[in-house]
Amino acid sequence: MSTQGARANAMIGLYTETSLHAGMGQSTGVVDLPIQREGHNGWPCVFGSGVKGALRAKAAEETEQDEEKLIELVFGPDTNNASEHAGSLSVGDARLLLMPIRSLTSSFKWVTCPEALARLKRDAERLGIEMPALPESVKTIQASQALVPERAGDLFLEEYLFESEISDLSAVIAVLTKLLTRDDAEQALQERLVVISNDMFAHLCQHGTPVNAHIRLEENKTVATGALWYEETLPPDTLLYVPLSAAPARRKEATQPADAMLGFVSTLFATKPWLQLGGNETVGMGWCRVSEMLGAE
Repeated sequence: MSTQGARANAMIGLYTETSLHAGMGQSTGVVDLPIQREGHNGWPCVFGSGVKGALRAKAAEETEQDEEKLIELVFGPDTNNASEHAGSLSVGDARLLLMPIRSLTSSFKWVTCPEALARLKRDAERLGIEMPALPESVKTIQASQALVPERAGDLFLEEYLFESEISDLSAVIAVLTKLLTRDDAEQALQERLVVISNDMFAHLCQHGTPVNAHIRLEENKTVATGALWYEETLPPDTLLYVPLSAAPARRKEATQPADAMLGFVSTLFATKPWLQLGGNETVGMGWCRVSEMLGAE
């Protein structure tokens, strides 16, 4: 946890263990239920309002009744009393860091790009969290290149062929290991991490997400008329991260400092480090494993 003035800042990783559908609420083309995306680059994301709502729901489930006032201090009062005071916690969008992409050379690869890594570093600097500089090889990557920690050669991502080159990605892997909540994170990244150009990453983010057909059945188990729709999801094994920032409690006469407000969020995942995001919870979707706060003391 880092502190800047009166604020306390942190960053959490969200590793999807099941498919995640955080919807846009409108259709685009043939996909009836697309996922949320950033407007300027088309990368998948989960808007901060959805993440904050999920965190509040988690807090309501995990805390005792006598702590309800603390929930209001952290997240703000309910809608009917929203004018009383603001919550102390600011929650950013869940931003994409690693996208699992099918590959002919292994079960899948974790793909990222220079801009995603550079943005992670900028976000960390804003929060007062130290982050190593990007390797020069990452900054100068070409469209046909793919940087890997080991085993250079031809590499297929979806139907695209890349010339993979071995690069020292140890600093990148060290950071990603802290956000990727797997016991074998370092070794798995060593085998599966791939850095490609920004343009190719954007293309794969647009066309590499699963789109599944759904139907609704009548009582006699026949398909209801017109009840066919296509739903897009983020696949399991996706890695996102969320910037968090907390101010001191804003309710009149409250004295809790910023680090206590942020510490409350951290305690929610001490014994059960999972967060459900997006829709379709009743069919097991949206479960993310939450990493420990990056840079926490």
